Amino acid sequence: MRHGKKLNHLSRTAPHRKALMANMASSLILHKRINTTLAKAKALRTYVEPLITKSKEDTTHSRRTVFAYLKDKNAVSELFREVSVKISDRPGGYCRIIKLPNRLGDNSAMALIELVDFNETLLADSNASKGAEKKTTRRSRGGSKKATTAAESSATEATETSEEQAAE
Repeated sequence: MRHGKKLNHLSRTAPHRKALMANMASSLILHKRINTTLAKAKALRTYVEPLITKSKEDTTHSRRTVFAYLKDKNAVSELFREVSVKISDRPGGYCRIIKLPNRLGDNSAMALIELVDFNETLLADSNASKGAEKKTTRRSRGGSKKATTAAESSATEATETSEEQAAE
């Protein structure tokens, strides 16, 4: 029975799984987003979020602990320099998983996993919506009502003036 076993083994031996998670975590930290299968993305989130939490406190002990998991000096320095600065005020939930269409070869469920505070398009959209409201314009086939009423009023004024000039 598998009661109480929450770890997804991903059909791999323990050393293979540890190496896979370490490589994927360092790729996620260096590139800020990666495409992978949904099962690997969910497993990676549980692997990398405690490391990001540990990076909030920049001590020698926390750097060594994170290096023991990541095994990549560049990823550790990137995590402590750039990532920890951006997520310092966030209490958790550093990764976002977005489901993608299934893979063509084997129909496997795919997902995009990314660090939350590093998606520039979403950050730009949220900042724009906070700063100023969008102007709502409605367009119809005949043009706007203001334009048609302005054109009608100018046409009636022109006919009135031409009638007045003809009467004089």
